[in-house]
Amino acid sequence: MVRIPAATKTPTLATTVALLVMLSGYLGPWAGRARATRIQELCDVRGVRRNQLIGYGLVVGLAGTGDSGQARFTVQSTAAMLRRLGATIDPRSIQTKNAAAVMVTASIPAFANPGTRIDVVVSSLGNAKSIEGGTLLQTPLYGADRKVYAVAQGPLLIGGFSAAAGGNSVRENHTTVGRIPEGAIVERRAPTPKLSKRGMVLQLRRPSFVTASRIVDAINRALGSGVARAQDGATVMLKVPDGLSGDPVGLLARVQLLEVQADAPVRVVIDERTGTVVVGAGVRIAEVAVAQGGLTVEVVRRPQVSQPGPFSPGGQTRVVKPTEVKAQIRDGAMYHLRETASLSDVVDALNALGARPRNLISIFQALRAAGALQAEFEVQ
Repeated sequence: MVRIPAATKTPTLATTVALLVMLSGYLGPWAGRARATRIQELCDVRGVRRNQLIGYGLVVGLAGTGDSGQARFTVQSTAAMLRRLGATIDPRSIQTKNAAAVMVTASIPAFANPGTRIDVVVSSLGNAKSIEGGTLLQTPLYGADRKVYAVAQGPLLIGGFSAAAGGNSVRENHTTVGRIPEGAIVERRAPTPKLSKRGMVLQLRRPSFVTASRIVDAINRALGSGVARAQDGATVMLKVPDGLSGDPVGLLARVQLLEVQADAPVRVVIDERTGTVVVGAGVRIAEVAVAQGGLTVEVVRRPQVSQPGPFSPGGQTRVVKPTEVKAQIRDGAMYHLRETASLSDVVDALNALGARPRNLISIFQALRAAGALQAEFEVQ
């Protein structure tokens, strides 16, 4: 069992790693054990994919939190919309505090037929303070070929709020981005190639020769020898067997439900900005000695008042600022890290160092330079 130190104001990075290990289930005898994953989560069928859509629209019904008059495109868009509806208004007389110009994005899945509903994301384009409570007006969504594939409209759902009064303000999450679940209706089927009755191609989302070989073995065991063949580490060729001739959908349904053990890369990922560290289950540390410590220098100025004695001739009150310098060396003892055999051992070794997120980056780099850390190292 991995023991997590008591919580402090600044938890160590090793504590974070231990928590991630417990959440992922890699503990004790299960450490390093690969989990079976369906081929459906590992591969995509070549040509069968989602397509991105984008559109420009207006959100109305805001409580004075929309775009100001400085956002001229909002004024022009409002005037153009009213003109199409039969009302001719001078754009200079339009106040847009209750409206906001937005960009609408969505993804249309493969084989989506006209009438299918998809989710859309609405993001403010101007200087609106919030689009909370607004309604998106009918907005055409275009593909990369500039053709309309869907039309979006409906009330927004905002995952936050903002309020201000008397110079004070409070805000939670972003109030200038919202969603409309099933807010767009597909009007045109996205271009998707038909499934071939002779064969198809599976593309691995994470190329790996090991995973591709395991996928081929699983498919050939289930459907017969010669059905699957790996072209490279990212491509698996499928041939429709005689028993499923003319039924490519049935073939893909059987293939995608097969389970294989995906090969996980041995990797250490560090996000220096947030202090987040993820250590892969296959990470090992060879036997090594590490000294981790640092020098802290603190310069403090404490203003003091110098008051002359009573009845002293010519005495004046002065403010002096004596400077105090402190130097402190943290514990820099040499730690002996024994060779580890599992991820829990790595966590125990990091806990022994007591390293913080900023220090652990240099520790990992030194371990890799010394040849004690055999893993891919990625700093974001």
